Amino acid sequence: MIAKLPGLRTVLLAIASLVMGGPALAAKIAYYDATYRATFKPGVEHAQVELELNGARLPSKLVLRVDSKRYRNFRSNQPLEVGDHEVVWRPQGKRSTLSYEFAVNHQRSSGGYDSYITQDWALFRGDKLIPSTRVTAPRDLHSRTTLQFQLPKGWSAVTRYAASGEHSFRIEDSKRRFVQPVGWMLIGKIGVRSERIHHVTAVIAAPEGESARRQDALAFINWNLPKLLEVFPDFPKRVLIVSAGNPMWRGGLSGPASLYVHADRPLISENRTSPLLHELVHVALGIRGDNESDWIVEGLAEFYSIQTLRRSGGISQKRYEQAIEHLNKSARRAPTLFAKNSTGPTTARAVLVFQQVDVEIRSLTGGAKSLDDVARKLAADRGEVSLIQLQEIAQQVAGKPLRSLQRERLMKPLAEPGP
Repeated sequence: MIAKLPGLRTVLLAIASLVMGGPALAAKIAYYDATYRATFKPGVEHAQVELELNGARLPSKLVLRVDSKRYRNFRSNQPLEVGDHEVVWRPQGKRSTLSYEFAVNHQRSSGGYDSYITQDWALFRGDKLIPSTRVTAPRDLHSRTTLQFQLPKGWSAVTRYAASGEHSFRIEDSKRRFVQPVGWMLIGKIGVRSERIHHVTAVIAAPEGESARRQDALAFINWNLPKLLEVFPDFPKRVLIVSAGNPMWRGGLSGPASLYVHADRPLISENRTSPLLHELVHVALGIRGDNESDWIVEGLAEFYSIQTLRRSGGISQKRYEQAIEHLNKSARRAPTLFAKNSTGPTTARAVLVFQQVDVEIRSLTGGAKSLDDVARKLAADRGEVSLIQLQEIAQQVAGKPLRSLQRERLMKPLAEPGP
């Protein structure tokens, strides 16, 4: 037995090294460089984009999901198959390049733009500039991705990523082997303000000359973000808020670690909600609804936009109660919660549901738990959410199923208020 101990010890050390991801395992990862170069010209409605791959080993195939209305003129010296919805590229050798044109301007059905370029600036999402790409490569082959902008003199760029050089950004995501730029981006003649708030670097950017109140918004975030971080401690370490006026869409839209809000939107509206906080909650949660659960996503965002204002002292208890009363009136115009897209009345009704959920959890746990614990768990899981998933998480927190989340109750019309 004693003679066998050294062999056993060696085996145990080897197992421990594998479990802990030791040096032997880490050394197996091979890297190649993926560099996106995007060239913009003032007022030109399309950008020239090039993807260059460099390395001893490259992926054997990349499949880009494309909309032929926004992506065109794909070119490469390597094998390329261009379809209406997919582009298949097969890199060869140690260096391969693919280029295409990206149509910047994109108008929503409501009339406003969620992507736009002028003579002085351009506002868009990185995950639109770069099509979603599926890569065929060995599991040990990872990309080191960089996004570089080729810009006119006097233009600058800001993204959710910290700059790694002039107009250059290193794109990192430890969860992916092929990393692509995502989130809102603003380039051009722009003004930028930033501040460190706890562990978060908040960056606010808008084109020069726009009515966006960068310093006001930064002060507003400084006042309210700490309360939001109490619910969502894993909030991104860097968040970008971009803003612009017409003809951009007159609302707010969130993205990974970033958001857009129209320059004319108030920090706090007359009904005591906050478009900016609403989108920040979306950033914190990182969830999307299934075909019938957008009310969960939008309801939580609106619930915590109002709650955060109340908890920070941004609105008084009286104003908070007035906000709930306003939501009550709006909610009666929502015949159902279950729809693909949540309307204003649907979101209002969802807020009232989450208010009931919060009360029920606190009652069942003697105040030890609340809706905060449910939201925190959803944010940790991220991804798609459904009523069943919400029910299960709420049950874990409360210790038993919640009446307030029974599907039968949620499908019933709201009862009319008593006399």
